[in-house]
Amino acid sequence: MSEQRFGEWIRIRRHGHVAELVLDRPKAMNAVSTEMGARIAEATAALAADASARVVVLTSTHERAFCVGADLKERNSFTEADLARQRPHARAAYTGVLELPVPTVAAVHGFALGGGYELALSCDVIVADTTAVVGLPEVSVGVIPGGGGTQLLPRRVGAARAAELIFTARRVAAEEARELGLVDQLVPEGEDRTEALALAGRMAANSPVGLRAAKKALRLGHGLDLRTGLEVEDAAWRAVAFSGDRVEGVAAFNEKRVPEWPGV
Repeated sequence: MSEQRFGEWIRIRRHGHVAELVLDRPKAMNAVSTEMGARIAEATAALAADASARVVVLTSTHERAFCVGADLKERNSFTEADLARQRPHARAAYTGVLELPVPTVAAVHGFALGGGYELALSCDVIVADTTAVVGLPEVSVGVIPGGGGTQLLPRRVGAARAAELIFTARRVAAEEARELGLVDQLVPEGEDRTEALALAGRMAANSPVGLRAAKKALRLGHGLDLRTGLEVEDAAWRAVAFSGDRVEGVAAFNEKRVPEWPGV
């Protein structure tokens, strides 16, 4: 397993075609400072450009937290000018995860609050263990979710449910989070990373061209009328249908063997 560091607090571990993006700022429960946000953006840019990465898993090294959101200790000393200067770095971190061209899985345990939960929301699938507590409490400190939460949460749970959760700033424990659709899979305590990596491995066994095209169709088609959405799907299908992966996939099926994807 190889590892690459981006600053002090962000790492990428390689598990074959699965890349693990690790949040590793344990002294601050992975609170996203200006520096940490910049390094997340840098790491996701590297992953987006890496053709060998088929799936990305977002994990945390902290025992009691996935990520507690923005670094409010840092912000306590900010002037308005400082806050304005930080904003592009913060946005780049969240959009860096959101716009990864491959499937993404968040492995959540403990606190995933504010920007921490928004990092998880930016992933395609959220695997949480029974210790998880999620929420968007930004209005309780005088701001609003600014890492995509007001847009991503309604897409998961509907407008009214998202409004209730954001307006009350309440924290939601694992069982209710699963019931409401705030997370997708609930696993025993301590198993979130293992299960997320296993899920990613199953995804990564499939065509890399197909995975990227399927994600593009899912993302671009969401919210469109059906006719327009089907045009998005058709464009993505054409990108795969005339690829080497399609030729290999059909051949491997007929020859009853495991595909050796060319990735083009």
